[in-house]
Amino acid sequence: MPYLGGEEAQRELRRALSNPHVQADPARYRGAVLRVIRLMAQGVDVSGLFPEMVKAGAVPDVVQKKLVSFYVRSQAPRQPQLALLAVNSLRKDCAHPSPAVRGLALRTMCGLRCGGARGTAGCPRPRCPADVRLPSRRMPGIQEYLQQPLVSGLRDKASYVRRVAVLGCAKMVKLQGDCEVDGALVNELYSLLRDQDPIVVVNCLRALEEILKKEGGVVINKPIAHHLLNRMPDLDQWGQSEVLTFLLRYKPRSEDELFDILNLLDGYLKSSSPSVVMAATKLFLVLAREYPDVQTDVLVRVKGPLLSVCTSESRELCFTALCHVRQILRTLPGHFSSHYKKFFCSYSEPHYIKCQKMEVLCELVNDENVQQVLEELKGYCTDVSVELAQGAIFAIANIARTYTEQCVGILTELLGLQQEHITSAVVRAFRDLAWLCPQCTDAVCQALPGCEDTIQDSEGKQALVWLLGTHGEKIPNAPYVLEDFVENVKSETFPAVKMELLTALLRLFLARPAECQDMLGRLLYYCIEEEQDMAVRDRGLFYYRLLQSGVEEVKRVLCSPKSDPSLGLLGDQSKQPVNAWAWEFNTLATVYGRERWALATAQQPVEPSYSCSPYADSRNRDTVLEVHPGTPVSEGNKELLKAHPDAGSLSLIPNVSLTAEQFEKTWLSLDTSCQLSLPWCGLVHADTIQTALRVVHIQTIAMSKAGAQPWKAYLSAQHDSGCLFLTELLHEAADSELQISVKQNEAKPEALQSFISTLRTVLEAVAGLES
Repeated sequence: MPYLGGEEAQRELRRALSNPHVQADPARYRGAVLRVIRLMAQGVDVSGLFPEMVKAGAVPDVVQKKLVSFYVRSQAPRQPQLALLAVNSLRKDCAHPSPAVRGLALRTMCGLRCGGARGTAGCPRPRCPADVRLPSRRMPGIQEYLQQPLVSGLRDKASYVRRVAVLGCAKMVKLQGDCEVDGALVNELYSLLRDQDPIVVVNCLRALEEILKKEGGVVINKPIAHHLLNRMPDLDQWGQSEVLTFLLRYKPRSEDELFDILNLLDGYLKSSSPSVVMAATKLFLVLAREYPDVQTDVLVRVKGPLLSVCTSESRELCFTALCHVRQILRTLPGHFSSHYKKFFCSYSEPHYIKCQKMEVLCELVNDENVQQVLEELKGYCTDVSVELAQGAIFAIANIARTYTEQCVGILTELLGLQQEHITSAVVRAFRDLAWLCPQCTDAVCQALPGCEDTIQDSEGKQALVWLLGTHGEKIPNAPYVLEDFVENVKSETFPAVKMELLTALLRLFLARPAECQDMLGRLLYYCIEEEQDMAVRDRGLFYYRLLQSGVEEVKRVLCSPKSDPSLGLLGDQSKQPVNAWAWEFNTLATVYGRERWALATAQQPVEPSYSCSPYADSRNRDTVLEVHPGTPVSEGNKELLKAHPDAGSLSLIPNVSLTAEQFEKTWLSLDTSCQLSLPWCGLVHADTIQTALRVVHIQTIAMSKAGAQPWKAYLSAQHDSGCLFLTELLHEAADSELQISVKQNEAKPEALQSFISTLRTVLEAVAGLES
């Protein structure tokens, strides 16, 4: 018996495939083809059988054609020249009487590659050592063979063929690279939006989105939007979700039209598909941005479907639903309070779901359920997972901001367990509570003695030292605990602990000088003379010189308004309007958080998409973008840019539709609000700038080609308050600066300052990348 993947086995298969007697018997012929597919699935290189397999596809047997199609698409990268042999056979199959054969031929032709695919593409087993990865590109000249069959496929009577042809058009346009898109093809696809087959309609939307990517994607006007709304009942759940997402691009022209659309979509809020419910909810929130009552009513109605998904067996769906529950609770605090038990953790749930549920429980606590929620969280504090146990402790500390006495009692009990990770987390929680809730300081100080023997990690030590230094006058043994830290400072491996120890000991010295004077001197001597870490040494020198200025000066510096010492364990939970995150709903920004999602999308070209909204999650405070003083700014606008140094972060509306004619008319009617210049070396890369601006929802109206002189760009953006910003970018060949002119239709200095800061930050980042 020949070796499974040896040359003898392949010679035997070649003889079988070429044998006229085998070819005359359909069952034997199919069996030989099936053996080749099995070898390929096991990682054997069977590219040498390519000519025989191509001939095997020229048979009436549809099953055998499917097997050969799979083989050809997988092995074409290894035999790019021989792959042309299959094209003629496939073109003949495009005229076959059977719709299945015609569609299969189109799919195969669109999938031919001359590199990039593995020899065992799609196979579950490991590759053989000889199976190397090849560079990815399409087979040269395949566009010429594709165009005529695809155009015929778009007009085919069989819906299956039309489905394949529509997606094939997107692949063909991608092969053309930077060539101009065929307008006739685009018109043909737009006309197919009225096709009788619902899958063809959805495929057309996706194909047009890919083909018109550089132009901003498919355009949804009033006739198309109403047609899609009327076809919604014919679509499956996937199609409904896709159409609802595309409808985000349409803005109703009147209030009556708006409510007619909302009435048509009302039933989809009760769909059995979570994706349809979420897409419909997002569309409601976006369309009804001017009607807060309607938005609130939608969030109330979506409670039932979200709770169902939160108990789903799919962990991914459950996690996503929990993220959206937290997002809704920022607008409707306590909205899910009556169902708080549904957010109790199960022992079999993964860690990331348990953490999300604990976050939700913190936001659902009220006078009626606080006891039950605290008992549940207390049970999680002794979990075998260190991260989960500490998360539960921080959750209790978060609730302690409202129910201080009960939570502090539970945290004090946990100290009695004498477990390192629990003690460390409790002390860190105590530090935040002592800062945010001064009424619990006495209880915290009474619980601290004895903790120093258990804590070993850096963050726990920092928290303990901060408490001893800030509230040491209420802790009898505080100087002696800090003395132990001073005596062991040489063996301390964390510089942050040493820096915190310096500050804490100096603070305690002001309250109890007799007990701290000697150890403070020893610590300063060590930090200045022997410490290797420059940050610790510099702080020691600073405090030494500060002490030379007198005790009153030390008190003035250390007792000035303090910064928050917490590390964000007790996050900002202020209520936010729905409009602040409506575009974020049903996107990955909800799952990853605004900043993380913005960073992820900034690393790659971002389409003007409904799902790439860089917003911040509920635990992250908004970032203030400041104008750097080194940037040249016209004298007339310096006061304007400094008027609001603490302006909040900018919230721009995505996908604002503004035509070039509208831009020109508005631009000429407005006066310049601000002018500034930005240092710029070299040429301006238009694609990079356009991609970066899309991340922050600044739309490009017109832009010069790369290398054009002078280079100009016109931008538009709209604040959620309705303020419209129009911008001109100008770069002359002889200048080393980029000139920026901004106009706004409403006099809002704070919004203008935030917009200029955002725009300038993006352009600075692009300039840094290009340099």
